[in-house]
Amino acid sequence: MELINQHTKKIMEGCKERAKSAGLNFDTESLEYIVTNRDLLELSPKYMIPTLYDYWVHDIEVLKEKGKYELYPSNPYETVINTRPAISFYNDNNPDWLNVMIFYHVLGHIDFFQNNLYFRNTWEYDFTGQALSDKRLISKLRSEKGRWVDYVIEFARGVDNLVGYYAGLSEINRPYESNRDKLLNFYFDVFLQSEKKIKIHDYVKEVERYNSCKNESGEYGDHIFFSEVVKKHPEFDLMFKKNLKKKNKKKQDVLLFLINNSAFLNKEQNRWMKSVLHVVRNTSMFFQPQIRTKILNEGWASYWHETLFLEDDRIKGHEVDFARVNAGVTSMPRVGINPYALGMRLFYYVEELADKGKLSYDFEQIHNAGQREKYDKKTKTGRDYIFKIRENYSDFLFINNFIDQDFVSSNNLFVAGKRINKQKKVWEYFVKSRKAKDYKQMVSDSLYHPPYIEIDNNKTTDNTLYLKHNFEGKPLVTDYIKNTMMGIEYLWNGPVKLETKEFLNLPKITNQGFTFGFLAPQINKDKAEKKWRSIVYTMEKRKITKRVI
Repeated sequence: MELINQHTKKIMEGCKERAKSAGLNFDTESLEYIVTNRDLLELSPKYMIPTLYDYWVHDIEVLKEKGKYELYPSNPYETVINTRPAISFYNDNNPDWLNVMIFYHVLGHIDFFQNNLYFRNTWEYDFTGQALSDKRLISKLRSEKGRWVDYVIEFARGVDNLVGYYAGLSEINRPYESNRDKLLNFYFDVFLQSEKKIKIHDYVKEVERYNSCKNESGEYGDHIFFSEVVKKHPEFDLMFKKNLKKKNKKKQDVLLFLINNSAFLNKEQNRWMKSVLHVVRNTSMFFQPQIRTKILNEGWASYWHETLFLEDDRIKGHEVDFARVNAGVTSMPRVGINPYALGMRLFYYVEELADKGKLSYDFEQIHNAGQREKYDKKTKTGRDYIFKIRENYSDFLFINNFIDQDFVSSNNLFVAGKRINKQKKVWEYFVKSRKAKDYKQMVSDSLYHPPYIEIDNNKTTDNTLYLKHNFEGKPLVTDYIKNTMMGIEYLWNGPVKLETKEFLNLPKITNQGFTFGFLAPQINKDKAEKKWRSIVYTMEKRKITKRVI
């Protein structure tokens, strides 16, 4: 591995100038390395961080990729790392015209990393340096503690998808909230809507009354307004103070709770385990935004490599070569999802909508297909609008806000179904639906969405840890529950309970038959009820039990 030569670096600097003039915003400093195809394959499976701590799963991924390479040798093109400065890796056999295309793609990624608010927790430090320090720490502990280090990593990795990413992001983006803001938020968002459940016109009147107090009395407006509130609702002050106490209790994810509260981990001889848990948790927190913005990030990079490359005079004579490579990257598959293609087309689509003024209430009221097609206010605000999307959106928001029937129809998209052809005895695919609702659901189902599991403080004791799964319509994968809970039990050093829901077939109970003069429930073994049932798993002394509650 070595730095790119001066000739190639000059090409990159030219790409930076053109990208900045187009509106992209990123740090000028960056590092570019040349590696072989095989070396590039080893970087990607380790989450693109070559300094990440060693772990057996990483080695398996590398071997898997090498096996694929032997069967289907191809160029991975590039790998870019969200660090300060940004580091990117390229194949050693790329021609100049291909490097121009790839450099634009990489600069799109760097711009996204450094401006999208979901990456806010990665802006303050250089992760490659931190990862190298973590790697050395893990290596040192392995030399002292042996295989126990890998056991602790294994147990921690079992729940590293449950880290409190959004809670941490909220603290960064909203580090300070004044008492005035808390008072206003509680009154208008909680007290009036949840507690009093007032009607909309009464709610609007309260907002108008507050604005009137502020306009007439200035800095004393808040005091005058809430004096009237307390007179009308004497219970408000007490309810606000109780709510304030609840908010001050910060929620902790499973790993953080174990680090702070496990008596076992806080013993002198076991404190090294907390360092391992911190490494696993911090690494997971760093990669959370990348997992949640895959379609958006790749779509943004693809949009810019295509837009800037076609305007670059250095590609003359290689238009056909570019078209071939670009089609391979951004073509829409008939079955499945290509995040590069879907994200790029959505950006083009939204840009066109904003340019024509279609992202408006007036346009939404038009139902005639011909009128919708001809509608054009010529606002020319599309480019500014997609920059706002790049800054504020995640995949979930991007998909649910902009995939509509016009987008699905114009791109000839559909949801594919799979069935067995009994005559030919083969599987065949068919068009299951062309509705935007179904296509959006298919894409949404493919997005990263870990289960929401929190600590139930009311049921957790000094001895027993009680976890509660906030059920969202999808059950936990039961195959992983036993091993995951076993790992948590080891780190907690006590029984662990997990409350969740499962879809169970239970015998149907009917009220038939009398027992000692009373109507007694009878079990009908031939019929069963299929319902979501609350389940509690208990892991104690490495044995798991389950009961319906």
